[in-house]
Amino acid sequence: MNSSFLHKLFGTTPDKGVQPKEALAYSIAGFGQNFICTIIGSYITVFMTDALLFGAKGVKIGALDGAIAVAILMLGARVFDAFNDPIMGSVVDKTRTKWGKCRPYLKWMAFPIGIMTIACFLPVFNPENVLNNSEAVRTFVIIGVVYVVWSVVYTIADVPYWGLSTCLTNNTVTRGNILTVARMFCTVGAGIVTVFVPMITGNLTAKFKYTEADIVEIMAAKADAIAMMVKNQGVTAEEAAKTFIGTVKVGMEIQNAELLKWIYFVCAVVLVVAAIPMFFYGFKNTKERFTSDETPPSFGHNLKLLFKNKELLLIVLSGILGGARMVYSYTGGLYFAKYILQNEGLYGIITLLVVPGGLVASVLVPWMSKKFTKKWSYIVVHLFGGVVMTAMYFVGYDKPWKLAVCAIGLVLLGIPQGVNNIITYAMIGDTVDYLEWKTGERGEGICFAMQTLINKIGMAVGAFIGVLSVSIAGIDTATYEVSNGNALWSVLIISGAVSMFACAVPMFFYTITEKRQAEMVKEIESRKK
Repeated sequence: MNSSFLHKLFGTTPDKGVQPKEALAYSIAGFGQNFICTIIGSYITVFMTDALLFGAKGVKIGALDGAIAVAILMLGARVFDAFNDPIMGSVVDKTRTKWGKCRPYLKWMAFPIGIMTIACFLPVFNPENVLNNSEAVRTFVIIGVVYVVWSVVYTIADVPYWGLSTCLTNNTVTRGNILTVARMFCTVGAGIVTVFVPMITGNLTAKFKYTEADIVEIMAAKADAIAMMVKNQGVTAEEAAKTFIGTVKVGMEIQNAELLKWIYFVCAVVLVVAAIPMFFYGFKNTKERFTSDETPPSFGHNLKLLFKNKELLLIVLSGILGGARMVYSYTGGLYFAKYILQNEGLYGIITLLVVPGGLVASVLVPWMSKKFTKKWSYIVVHLFGGVVMTAMYFVGYDKPWKLAVCAIGLVLLGIPQGVNNIITYAMIGDTVDYLEWKTGERGEGICFAMQTLINKIGMAVGAFIGVLSVSIAGIDTATYEVSNGNALWSVLIISGAVSMFACAVPMFFYTITEKRQAEMVKEIESRKK
């Protein structure tokens, strides 16, 4: 690829500071990281509800419905993990190695993340025993513990990965460009997983998804067996038919679940094998330039720094309020495609529809930031997203033309999603400079721990709402029966619209502009001289 084009793309200068090769290596590491993040974020809940049958009617975890128990697990584990991020951020700020303080984690954590990701999908559990509640609690506890351990291990790599962007360069334009490309790589990595995994699972398990017409045909072929049951057991033909159909369905449910758990396991192994080399590539081909040699701060000191960074706290508040803005692209979207639209592969279409708007937004972010500032770009696109989701709610989904209108809405929703994915990281990078200007300390670890906290709360809320909607809609993941499809639609769209509007509010109080950031960096350099 032409070197002058790459320098222009990243805003770098030949033979001075960060170079395109580093920016590409950083992006490739993010590409691999999102293989792992997405297989867990999008499918661990489906693995539990559909492959292990915790979402089947009648399955209980203590006094709780199985699906609700999974929803609570997803929310609790992710919130617990999210609040571990500040601790990991403090650890990063204390790290001192010959490779720097952020880079070495790409090397150290590649294999642990891979091993724990595979462990989350180990096909050792029996869905039939979950369905009859004989091992439901035991299986749930084991999966829950493994998932919590995975989330902690993932945090140990995720926080320093994003903190590394501030160590590569302190130029906000260059850093913004690098993050733009990195987020595009991350989006593509996530997109590959969200498109192909449901296509694979949907096609391979299609043979177990019999319609009522299929079952009637089976019953006609088994007429002699029904007659024998009527004769021997003294039941009516209708009662015998219902009993036989139930037996057929239960057999299909178990076979479907058994195959599904192995599909998810194989997908996890393939994605991990592909991702691990990308972590090492990112480690080997990047260099930290802007780190502090001062005595590492304590965790308590870092927390004090965090609360001195009011601009960062506004971003965090916005991120928490926006936790449900993308619920349609998490587990809830997959359940909607699988049980309401009755085509699991359409989940890939749902996620792909967001991509064009996201890519356009990604390309326009540097221009938007320069023209309108990051702050106003963020505010306007999220207000726009709230309007789009409100319109989608009133349009509905029960007719082909309505689905077409909603498809256009998803394309438009890619704009706030794309802008958020890039600008948030860039703004947090600016708050690192703000913190150094204000206190003399950078605190990359603790600052970027807030970004991963935001991401995890978003994933937690998305998974919680998605699985909760299964219970609200009366979905039986074993028989594919749905009591109230409208409830699932309403939960996903209304929660997303409210979240879009809410996350814009704190940003009205954010004060860092591109001009002010440049002035702060200039003053910092002057102090050092």
